[in-house]
Amino acid sequence: MNLLQKKLTKFTYVCLLSLGSQGLFAQQTVVKLHADQPSGIISKHIYGHFAEHLGRCIYDGFYVGENSSIPNTAGVRNDIIAALKNLNIPNLRWPGGCFADRYHWKDGIGPKGQRPSVVNTMWGGVTEDNSFGTHDFLNMCKLLGTEAYLAGNTGSGTVQELADWVQYVNFEGKSPMSDLRVKNGQVKPWNVKFWGVGNEAWGCGGNMTPEYYVGEYRKYSTFMEGGNLFKIASGANGDDYHWTETLMKGIPLQMMDGIALHHYSVPVWDKKGPATGFTEQQYFETMKSALKMEELVAKHSAIMDKYDPKKKVALVVDEWGGWYDVEKDTNPGFLYQQNTMRDAMIAGVTLNIFNNHSDRVKIANLAQCVNVLQAVILTNKEKMLLSPTYHVMEMYKVHQDATLLPVEVKTDDYVFGQEKLPSVSVSASKNAAGLTHVSVVNINSSKTEEIEIDVNGAKFKTVSGRILSSSKIDDHNTFEKPDYIKAVPFKGAVLKDGKLKVKLPPFSLVVLELN
Repeated sequence: MNLLQKKLTKFTYVCLLSLGSQGLFAQQTVVKLHADQPSGIISKHIYGHFAEHLGRCIYDGFYVGENSSIPNTAGVRNDIIAALKNLNIPNLRWPGGCFADRYHWKDGIGPKGQRPSVVNTMWGGVTEDNSFGTHDFLNMCKLLGTEAYLAGNTGSGTVQELADWVQYVNFEGKSPMSDLRVKNGQVKPWNVKFWGVGNEAWGCGGNMTPEYYVGEYRKYSTFMEGGNLFKIASGANGDDYHWTETLMKGIPLQMMDGIALHHYSVPVWDKKGPATGFTEQQYFETMKSALKMEELVAKHSAIMDKYDPKKKVALVVDEWGGWYDVEKDTNPGFLYQQNTMRDAMIAGVTLNIFNNHSDRVKIANLAQCVNVLQAVILTNKEKMLLSPTYHVMEMYKVHQDATLLPVEVKTDDYVFGQEKLPSVSVSASKNAAGLTHVSVVNINSSKTEEIEIDVNGAKFKTVSGRILSSSKIDDHNTFEKPDYIKAVPFKGAVLKDGKLKVKLPPFSLVVLELN
């Protein structure tokens, strides 16, 4: 080798080192799957949904009325019922949200056409005729095969009002409220288990301090009698750890079954940015906010562990998802936004976090179900589409009530500017049929991730899977192309000698099945 060749070789080596430091030769992601260390059950209720009287979620979403030309059952769209049944949705939260602390349930019972109209002062200032009320919602839950989660009014309501609602819904014997239910056409009670004792008491639910809310919770909860109720306290806004500490100290454990937590993937509240046509910086910042859910769940759980080491009280993340500027020419109070592959990434990493913390997280609710925020379904008159988030929830349903299998992840980084995020997120479980499922997300906007999964404690013979991906991060389904993004068979996984090698394209996710 002459001097010139030596100099060129040295120059090439230095250049390659430099490129490597910028990500060309970034570390491979390595995952250890501990198939021999089952770690409890992933509650199916982590995969819950949320239906608020907000925008076009209820009216012109779920509910079109019995006289609509759109095929329906008791006014509820048949296509939405079929789509949600396919997700195996375990619970549905109603009537809010902020609307819950403005809702008086007796306005929504009795003959339709005779119910009083109300103004939805919280969302858009529209007048609602209360044609969708308690009977309509609970009978819809029967159609869906899902459990109802009712959010009680502790803001503008009274203790007696909430106590009456519990009796109306759940009491089978003779009483004023059960007699009224029978008069309105429902002989048997619905036996609703999940009850929220207010919503966002720190904000739209009354602007209370945590110390004040403790007293309110204890009072309302005392008079919510009858049935095996699962009572959920209004919990913290994001990283308000003082709120959680105050509730855990001030409310006896026997009076409380869950504490709520709300967190939206929003970097800057007054500059949310568009749902489509966003920049990579906006994508990166949104994913940074989504991944903060790991820190929030871990820190709130640690506080709860101090007072509840046996983990009797559940952490209930009953509002989560992406929140952007509304679509052009829509009512700003309706919170209608498009749903892209960015939202699929939010859903994938968030559900992995919940799965991996399923010892404490027992219930969660994506906000929201139809036509609002990170919706799984969008409608336009007779048309309906399933969003990328819907397909994530459908792929992940294999984890419902399965046994968590711990994973250790040493991930490559997604680097933007001077910041970095973990590129790869993973969770795994084994179901009752003995099948192991591994959900893997690559949030990196430009890099295919080569992932090695080292399986400990089990031997598998076959691997199959489905992938959700697209060519652009803001790709989405439209009413003209409703199936542009959907899950398809995945061919990028190879199983050999106890190791699983996966090539996962940028901003994509896969659910693998091992047998």
